[in-house]
Amino acid sequence: MKSNRIIIGVIGFLVLLGLLLSVYTVKEYEQVVITQFGRPIGKAITAPGIYMKIPFIQTANVFEKRYMEWNGDPNQVPTKDKKFIFVDTYSRWQITDPLQFFKRLTNERGAQSRLDDILDGETRNVVAKNNIEEIVRTSNRKPEQDSISEVLGDSLTKVYVGRDKMQNMILASANKQAKELGITILDFRFKRINYVKEVQTQVYERMKSERYRIADKFRSEGQGEASRINGEKDRELKNIQSTAFKTAEEIKGKADASAASIYAAAYNQSAQSKNLYSFLKSMETLEKTFTEKTSVVLSTNSEIYKYLKKSD
Repeated sequence: MKSNRIIIGVIGFLVLLGLLLSVYTVKEYEQVVITQFGRPIGKAITAPGIYMKIPFIQTANVFEKRYMEWNGDPNQVPTKDKKFIFVDTYSRWQITDPLQFFKRLTNERGAQSRLDDILDGETRNVVAKNNIEEIVRTSNRKPEQDSISEVLGDSLTKVYVGRDKMQNMILASANKQAKELGITILDFRFKRINYVKEVQTQVYERMKSERYRIADKFRSEGQGEASRINGEKDRELKNIQSTAFKTAEEIKGKADASAASIYAAAYNQSAQSKNLYSFLKSMETLEKTFTEKTSVVLSTNSEIYKYLKKSD
């Protein structure tokens, strides 16, 4: 009786273990390929739910249904105009045919390695067929700042392909190769583009010289405007000074005329007034003519001598 119970328990355990190993669950973001002795059988299971398989004989290979990421390694690539640049790229891809994917690539690690070959190779091919401005710029739009646009003018090289179109070309060509692998490349982008170190210094110097040229143009325009303003200022100043001088001379003329009229009127009033006028004019002449060190020779008939003599 005891041995029968042990046998029944062992049988029950094996049955339970078989049931556990034969049942598997497919989640919403998963897809499964069933293999028997390493070979796929039947169609891929993409709908979520609970499924059965033969334990110990069949194996459920689970793959992602969601979008997956691919990051390329920065590679040194020559352009058509013989400029060496580092190109860093990334992409998004998805398993669209799990059965074909398992047959050709086995797992996601194999897919990443195959994508390295496809996308890196297509990137090199497309970049090598275009000049560097094609991969840097997308369109021939003008600079947003009007001042810079006026200085640069049409000096920017025209773009005929552009960055976006190059990315689409790489994506289309890569999908042709990836189609037989059971995957679809959803998107491809240039993450970063940069010159190699040997060329960076030359590029920076060229950028600096271009900015210096723009700054010199602005500086020369400013100096020209300053010269124009200073010229207008000097012209206005001279105009004001000439007007003021004219007004002052007119005032002086009127004052001299008025003084002469007053002197003449005073001279004609009386003899005493005439003597006073003569005396004042003589004193004014002496004050303007002589200093403490002045030596003069006067005639005895001079009016000035007459007043000097009386003062003695």
